[in-house]
Amino acid sequence: MPPLVGHNTYVSNTPLVEGCRREGAAWAEQRLHAIGELAGSAQAREWGEQANRNPPVLRTHDRYGNRIDEVDFHPAWHELLEVAVGHELHALPWRNPREGAHVARAGLFMAWSVEAGHGCPISMTYSGVPALRAQPEIAAEWEPRMLSTTYDRRFIPASEKNGVLLGMAMTEKQGGSDVRANSTVARPLNGGGAGGEYEITGHKWFCSAPMCDAFLVLAQTNHEGHAAPSCFLLPRFTPDGRRNDFHLQRLKDKLGNRSNASSEVEFRGAWAQMVGEQGRGVPTIIEMVGHTRLDCVVGSAGGMRSGVEQATHHAAHRSAFGKLLTDQPLMRNVLADLCVESEAATVTALRLARSYDAASEDEHEALFKRLATAVSKYWICKRGPAHSAEALECLGGNGYVEESGMPRLYREMPLASIWEGSGNVICLDVLRALTRTPKSLEAFFGELGEAAGVEPRLDAYVAELRKLFSDGEEIESSARRIVERMALALQGSLLVRHGDPAVADAFCASRLGGDWGRAFGTLPPGVDFEAIIERHRPSI
Repeated sequence: MPPLVGHNTYVSNTPLVEGCRREGAAWAEQRLHAIGELAGSAQAREWGEQANRNPPVLRTHDRYGNRIDEVDFHPAWHELLEVAVGHELHALPWRNPREGAHVARAGLFMAWSVEAGHGCPISMTYSGVPALRAQPEIAAEWEPRMLSTTYDRRFIPASEKNGVLLGMAMTEKQGGSDVRANSTVARPLNGGGAGGEYEITGHKWFCSAPMCDAFLVLAQTNHEGHAAPSCFLLPRFTPDGRRNDFHLQRLKDKLGNRSNASSEVEFRGAWAQMVGEQGRGVPTIIEMVGHTRLDCVVGSAGGMRSGVEQATHHAAHRSAFGKLLTDQPLMRNVLADLCVESEAATVTALRLARSYDAASEDEHEALFKRLATAVSKYWICKRGPAHSAEALECLGGNGYVEESGMPRLYREMPLASIWEGSGNVICLDVLRALTRTPKSLEAFFGELGEAAGVEPRLDAYVAELRKLFSDGEEIESSARRIVERMALALQGSLLVRHGDPAVADAFCASRLGGDWGRAFGTLPPGVDFEAIIERHRPSI
């Protein structure tokens, strides 16, 4: 069997090519092609494997007993980051704010799905820019560094570096997703307030990518006589060049994402600056969270595509019982079902990215973005683990072996469903959006209505969905069912309008029409398995 290397991960991904062109990123075709060529190379695959086989190592003290709080990474980790930063995955829409810039970046991110861990600091740097803009003078200092296309791995003050990366530290052990229960406190050093200097003391249960140059942090401040979370920028070095009081307690031993150093940290009077209004830390940092949720969707879609690549390639070259696996009727059903799920995720991720491009000037897009981000984040990220498990099974015992790369993919997929809000949190956020911005539901149904009258199964499904918002049932306890149906309706609408006809038909028959089982590989008779598989199988 030929190894799956030497193909272009962008060119071979037909739904991605079509979607980038359709959603306004045709101008980025050359750079998408370039990163796809690199992503399919043996070198890139080797970097991904090496970065995961050689996880980061924590060094809290130097040989003389001095605190240094550093993390050492394998050289492959730095190679991956150098590519990602050099291709602007961390900053493209801010460096080149033109139509389709968020779509182009999403396409680059999906094409460069060779290793998930290094995507964490890339995603947070990209997402941190709009949050920092809540404090213009801080953004003016830090944004040029964050927009640099030079990856500078040196652990020195940010003012001396050629480029920086941004991390985030919000979660505490007693609060989890309930950041208002955080106990980390901030004490003003110079009167306080927006842009003021503070001393932060406390503990964070999860600090993502601790070797970043600065972090967005939530800490409690005394606002109008009571404690309220505020947002801060906390750098690894203070303005006078000394190491900040940012102490790494341990690195997390995680299910997946092993190349990335997630850590527990303690702040012992660490220097920081307030970003945004005092007591308004959650709304300030939500600007970052929205973009990282978009990346959860994009990353899950990229992971599904990786599974489809491996499964269809293996089946096209592996024989059993006298025939290639891809010619076996039942395997064809499984492969086609995986392809349908992958294409649905891809078209949704790119449409969502377009709403980020248009939201600042189009109220409809802003309303759609608010609701569709949460809906898509819940469903697509929730589908990822099941999808990767089925793709792994297509390789049989070979897929269960580490060298295949499938176990690593399988371990990665649950993360996006947890990061930036697990399933219940996201579904409750959908309900919050419906309450606070009722027009967002109108915008959402307006998007679904773009396909009205084209596909009877979709029309019937959307009509039933409307009833869920008016039948008076207990909506909170049914939130998962409602959000799931919203996601399926959105995916069906997008596929009917923009997807391959065979894929759209299979999706509507199974996901919307109810002719589907409880596992992949249960598409109904009449589906054009061959056309769907050939559309998605990578060519090498």
